[in-house]
Amino acid sequence: MGEMVRTVVVHDEELLRSALAQLLRSDDTLEVSAHSPDTGTPDAEELPADVCVVDGECLQGQDEVRGERLRGRYGDRLVVLATAKRPGVLRRAFEGGALGLVDKNAPTHRLITAVHTVAKGERFLDETLTVALLKGAEMPLTTRELGVLSLASQGAPIAEIAARLHLSRGTVRNYMATAIRKVGARNRVDAIRIVQSAGWT
Repeated sequence: MGEMVRTVVVHDEELLRSALAQLLRSDDTLEVSAHSPDTGTPDAEELPADVCVVDGECLQGQDEVRGERLRGRYGDRLVVLATAKRPGVLRRAFEGGALGLVDKNAPTHRLITAVHTVAKGERFLDETLTVALLKGAEMPLTTRELGVLSLASQGAPIAEIAARLHLSRGTVRNYMATAIRKVGARNRVDAIRIVQSAGWT
């Protein structure tokens, strides 16, 4: 038997967290612990690990702070669970330095392989995610357009967006119109839905 690989599973949902931990424990060279990102994450000293398996949704959007904390603690030793339907999530995980990207629809042995690969400091990328990763890299909006849509998605009216971004209302409307056109949306609500479902915000 090889050297034990200490693995931490981080997931919001108890059932999935337990299932992932159980799956990983089926490999007797993995020493597995699991926790929620919201239960006062233990210090690295309390929860040492060679690899951290995390749901990609924990690394983005409203949970950006949690993502930064995980990246700060485990560096590139992250194995991120993602889906091709959310290219923005994939892109952020990849650009954030995660060494492992595993498709949530992959066979179970792929996750175990990914953990061992990342533990050796090597990259693991499910082939089913490569096209989506490229799409994620082609996010069509500028930072400013994305910022305008992001504030709009929180319910901010044009006047508030303009004040918060130090822009004129006309400029905000122009950014909004350009963003709607670029993502092929019918209107502002549709644009927000498209951007959020792609995982770009």
